[in-house]
Amino acid sequence: MSTTIGSFIAGGIAACGAVTVTHSFETVKIRLQLQGELQTKRDAPKLYRGVLHGVRVIYHNEGMKGLLRGLSCAYIYQMTLNGCRLGFYDPIRTHLNALALNRDLSSSHDSAVKAYQSLPINIASGATSGILGAAAGSPFFLVKTRLQSFSPFLPVGTQHNYTTAWDGLSKIYSAEGVRGLYRGIGPAMIRTGFGSSVQLPTYFLAKRQLQKHTSLAEGPALHLLSSACSGIVVCIVMHPPDTVMSRMYNQTGNLYSGAFDCLYRTVKTEGLLAVYKGFFAHLARILPHTILTLSLAEQTMRVMRRFEESALGIPDKLKGA
Repeated sequence: MSTTIGSFIAGGIAACGAVTVTHSFETVKIRLQLQGELQTKRDAPKLYRGVLHGVRVIYHNEGMKGLLRGLSCAYIYQMTLNGCRLGFYDPIRTHLNALALNRDLSSSHDSAVKAYQSLPINIASGATSGILGAAAGSPFFLVKTRLQSFSPFLPVGTQHNYTTAWDGLSKIYSAEGVRGLYRGIGPAMIRTGFGSSVQLPTYFLAKRQLQKHTSLAEGPALHLLSSACSGIVVCIVMHPPDTVMSRMYNQTGNLYSGAFDCLYRTVKTEGLLAVYKGFFAHLARILPHTILTLSLAEQTMRVMRRFEESALGIPDKLKGA
């Protein structure tokens, strides 16, 4: 394992590579989630009828610029979120393992502590690292959501006409202050905590099981299959709070008093399945995103390990400390 800083850099680089490929599906997902907001099925518009239809309609009316709205914010958010998620996961897990095994990390780098696997500890470590990343990157996700929801041709939800990401941050701060920049941070932390609590534990569990029950050795094929398993589970768990977060971020004023108010009013007006609006667009994004992020992270961490050994002289026993 790389050092915490090495893992942070590797995770951020991997996530930026992944989001470049999957960002257009995120744009479709957000518009599907906002479509028919607080309207009954009978009254709700059907401007975007699904993943492929959404991609086609946006591309036809707005070009690639429309599909890639908010990409610069997405890069900053992914660097922050996945840097924290991959950078802090192993240190948090190691320290929780030390507490569970009653070991003192300051006196020795016990291999048993690092090797110890506990599903509750892995879930807690994933959730904690994800929540830290979500809190740090929330203002950028806020602006990204508003940029992606904007359409001069087929608008859904509240429209925010920001010229750039920095224009959005500036306007929000001028109108609402720091509090406005962190609007929706609660559901964002819940969403990412849910996703992160299962992403890395599911990935490593799938990886161990595949190594145990198949002939797959360490390499791209193993990373690909493990990431696919993780991505499916993440999407199922994370989508309801993701829908709430998208609506909380995109609102103007106080349409919703909080995350639970948004969830209650959405389900009451639009039905229980409304929280899964845009699910297949989310799956189309999260599956390749998870595969690319975790697979690229494995490769970039190898590069970081070699760099740390050759350029920085960090001995192997200190990595992950």
